[in-house]
Amino acid sequence: MNMQQTVDTHSSTSAIADLDGNLSAEDYLKHVDGEIKAFENSQNKGEATEHWRDKNPTTFTASQRAHTTVLHAGLTMAHDLFIQSAFRGLGYKVEAMEVPDTDALQFGREFGNRGQCNPTYFTVGNLVKKLKQMEASGISKEDIITKYLFATAGSCGPCRFGTYVTEYRKALRDAGFEGFRVILFQQSGGAKQATGEDLGLKIDSKFFLTFGKAVIIGDILNALMYRIRPYEVNEGETNAVIANAKQRIAKAFETRKGLWKALWQTRKELAKIKVDKSQIKPRVAIIGEFWAMTTEGDGNYKMQGFLEKEGAEVEIQLVTNWILYLFWSAKYDTLQRLKLRGTDKNLKHDTKGSKFALEGVSIRKRLWGLKAVELYVRGLFWTASKVVGLRDYHLPDMDHIAEISHAFYDNNLRGGEGHMEVGKLIHNVVDNTMTMTLSIKPFGCMPSSAVSDGVQSLITEMFPQAIFLPIETNGDGAVNVYSRVQMQLFKAKQSAEKEVMAVLEKAGISKEQFEQQLSNSNINTPLHRSPHAGSCSVVDVASELSSNTGLLTRLRNRLRRTLSTENAQKQTLGIVANVSRSYKNRHKGQTEDVVKIVSPV
Repeated sequence: MNMQQTVDTHSSTSAIADLDGNLSAEDYLKHVDGEIKAFENSQNKGEATEHWRDKNPTTFTASQRAHTTVLHAGLTMAHDLFIQSAFRGLGYKVEAMEVPDTDALQFGREFGNRGQCNPTYFTVGNLVKKLKQMEASGISKEDIITKYLFATAGSCGPCRFGTYVTEYRKALRDAGFEGFRVILFQQSGGAKQATGEDLGLKIDSKFFLTFGKAVIIGDILNALMYRIRPYEVNEGETNAVIANAKQRIAKAFETRKGLWKALWQTRKELAKIKVDKSQIKPRVAIIGEFWAMTTEGDGNYKMQGFLEKEGAEVEIQLVTNWILYLFWSAKYDTLQRLKLRGTDKNLKHDTKGSKFALEGVSIRKRLWGLKAVELYVRGLFWTASKVVGLRDYHLPDMDHIAEISHAFYDNNLRGGEGHMEVGKLIHNVVDNTMTMTLSIKPFGCMPSSAVSDGVQSLITEMFPQAIFLPIETNGDGAVNVYSRVQMQLFKAKQSAEKEVMAVLEKAGISKEQFEQQLSNSNINTPLHRSPHAGSCSVVDVASELSSNTGLLTRLRNRLRRTLSTENAQKQTLGIVANVSRSYKNRHKGQTEDVVKIVSPV
């Protein structure tokens, strides 16, 4: 009996039952169950059909390395360039692709599935666009397929990120490049390819150290660029210095010599940029979905540049923060699994086991190993920052971010930025580090939408002084997005102006006097960083200038702030707890569901 026959029989039987009207409810339900069982049996008796599997060409051996070019993209322009050069220094042929633009989006929409998120269309379309350009330049399809491959990150989670590699293959197949290799580098599983020969992409300590160094130095250069550029006197000077620095550092990576010298030369060039730090600019933090907040192209409407043109100082999220979050997650999960009464099978020993299992694992060794790697990352970041001139930049304390966000977004929920997005907003508001927070996410991004449209609305209600704006990107509607940003930015500018004037009034000086004193001070230099005093940089500068303390006093104050970090974190936790308790009491018996979010079991 085929499906159509079953449907017809069921329909006719139901019609007879309706005409007869004598079947009881119990008999009718038994009849329905019988029909379902009959259909199930008919399907089981049918001819066995082989399950469809998507072809997944990933073979890349050591013998192919000399004539195979690895394409990659996905981070900022500085990161992609440094990763390209660093791996060229290890003997690989690597080429960084351009930042995805609207043309890439159109390729993604043309060859990709419907209903995908913004990063999928941009990144998949960017690869198809690149291959089409290569073909148009005279390279044959056969050479493109055999002599090139694309390497990208991948993972699972409550979003479409786990299906990216399938989207790449589907788009490549429909675009005429079936068989083109896409190597998926898992966040938690290494390179997802293996053959009987030596691997073409050798995943070892040298690989991770090289990758980490390229990412960290890219982060530092980006942080300096966004810190200096809003206050430059001569427009374009910062971009010119940064462009020279990128080429210098890239050459050092590729030749594997002179890296620290290149960083020091970059410091000297940055120090020559003329700045005016008396300009009142709100400090705007960009948070949200990883790719959308990181890319510097049309994927987020070039939001970083737009904010600067509108008179803001942009605080970007570093890729190093994401690496630290991965370390924190591994440590947290290990400690949580340690509380279980039993130990599940390890995937290495049992195909039905878990890759997270603790069977045969030394807990102490794993935790110490994670701590050692984290210390290395933080140590390398601190050292490189000192050399290139990024002063007083603090990587986030992941335990603290987890603590202040857990009451609103459980630390066990993963996907996207997890609880970090909530923790960052709370930190920005309670500790008064940012004037405004902008959350960027792709249209329909499930993890980030749940946070920015759901949980963050609770945070902004509890902390009404927060200037927070969530926006969605889909490649279209830039004018509407810009308009929304401008409205919130207007409020942020007013807030920054009010805060600066309050500091000057307290110090007993006018804005003109402040500008005059600053012009003759060494504070008004590109690499100087004033101690944190408010939500924007001018507040920090004005507070330092008005204090008029000597060098020893400033050093003593800096040391005191460093030693009091733990107390400051406890104070933040106390403020969050008090506000949560007050909110719960005000809404007792009215919004039970919200209260459950505030105080999870």
